[in-house]
Amino acid sequence: MAAPVIQTRDLCLHYQGKRALDQLTLAIAPGGVHAIVGANGAGKSSLFRVLLGFQAPSAGSASVLGCDSAQLTPALRGRIGFVNEEHTLPGWMRVDQLTAMQRRLYPQWDQARYAEVVRNFNVGPRQQIAQLSRGERAGVNLALALAQSPELLILDEPTLGLDVVARRAFLEALMFANGDSASTILYCSHQMEEIERVADNLIILERGALRHMSPPFEFCERVQLWVAEFPFRAPDSAHLPGVLQVQQIDGLSHFIVFDQPDDFGARLRLMGARSVHSMPVSLDRAVNGFLARGHISNAPVAAAA
Repeated sequence: MAAPVIQTRDLCLHYQGKRALDQLTLAIAPGGVHAIVGANGAGKSSLFRVLLGFQAPSAGSASVLGCDSAQLTPALRGRIGFVNEEHTLPGWMRVDQLTAMQRRLYPQWDQARYAEVVRNFNVGPRQQIAQLSRGERAGVNLALALAQSPELLILDEPTLGLDVVARRAFLEALMFANGDSASTILYCSHQMEEIERVADNLIILERGALRHMSPPFEFCERVQLWVAEFPFRAPDSAHLPGVLQVQQIDGLSHFIVFDQPDDFGARLRLMGARSVHSMPVSLDRAVNGFLARGHISNAPVAAAA
């Protein structure tokens, strides 16, 4: 079995009186797209800072490409690509000048891949970086990162703030370029529709700890939505196993449950439900329900798609 591209053991990070990472133990195998999701403050950005060597852990260990993340050499950093949400590039340079500089820095530079990706964003080589739109800068940033031929590519909220057209172009360029790439991609996003399109592996962080890891479709198979109508007050969810979340929507009780057998509906009928049926759960609703474990909402909300 190939060694993990990323491995952490009991990784902790404390700062400003807060525990950002809490004994995080994680192993990411080579290849594929590994999506990290979680609520704000779950520890995603803190993990990236440690992995990239920008911040030393408070305890535990983290390794990237077989090397302690706190001791990454320039050569090892050259094997890692990074795209952040700001898409920070030197605004005073032209696109062709920036590309020429990057080509000199990375021995494995793939000009054909760069040209293929940047073409999706209609960016001219003599355009000044400062004059590019946010979506165009995102495209240039992705093209530069992929052309490095990195063994590990870290994407931290890369589509944040992009319009629908730019977001689609970014994702399509990523999927096309990754089709013939041996890179391992670590992808962080709050957009579950993006995760569904690109991810091979789903990693859920909560309060700095690993809560779940599996392919997205396997995770969704373990989460069920049951909709029931009760003539009177809905039963206390404390008496029901595996309940992640209960919501009252248009007079119906919506139960999101985890790892429950098909007879969960029969349990609801025994508790007085007049009608019961199950519905498919989107990845977005499954993840949100998982992160809201034990949350009960009796306030009416708009029906979910």
